[in-house]
Amino acid sequence: MEFDIRTATLDDAPGMLAIYSPYVLNTPVSFEEVPPSMEEMAARMSSGFPWLAADRDGELLGYAYGSRHRDRAAYRWSVDVTVYVSPNARRMGVARALYSKLLDQLREQGFYNAFAGIALPNEASVGFHESMGFHLVGIYRNVGFKCGQWHDVGWWQKELMPPSDNPPEPAKIWGH
Repeated sequence: MEFDIRTATLDDAPGMLAIYSPYVLNTPVSFEEVPPSMEEMAARMSSGFPWLAADRDGELLGYAYGSRHRDRAAYRWSVDVTVYVSPNARRMGVARALYSKLLDQLREQGFYNAFAGIALPNEASVGFHESMGFHLVGIYRNVGFKCGQWHDVGWWQKELMPPSDNPPEPAKIWGH
């Protein structure tokens, strides 16, 4: 399957919501309980972190983005990453292509570590992240209640570049 990876635009928001909403409404993959509005999605996309889209002939196949890891200032060189793929485009290399480009852009922006939180169990996501070079750093036990039960969340980390004794400020250049 051929597809393009490009910077996401606000025009992609309806397609992103179409991919994301079933995860919110029907699974513990996302701990949100109500899908975000178009306005909320636009605000998220304007965060200064990269948002990427995979498309084929105008059809959105998936998207990936970076977001703030934590609020405290000392965390500013770390970033959380997320990828979602349309059910009809799974296992076709879309997530790998999105993450590869996203991780490169985050490295260029000056981030040192990428983190992915995965609601467990989720063998597919764990296997994917580990194949991308992430390693398990810890599990929060029974941290979220959704779909009638408690869920653990595992945290995976990937070093984007070696630590520096004098890191420059990360650049936020991909905001809309």
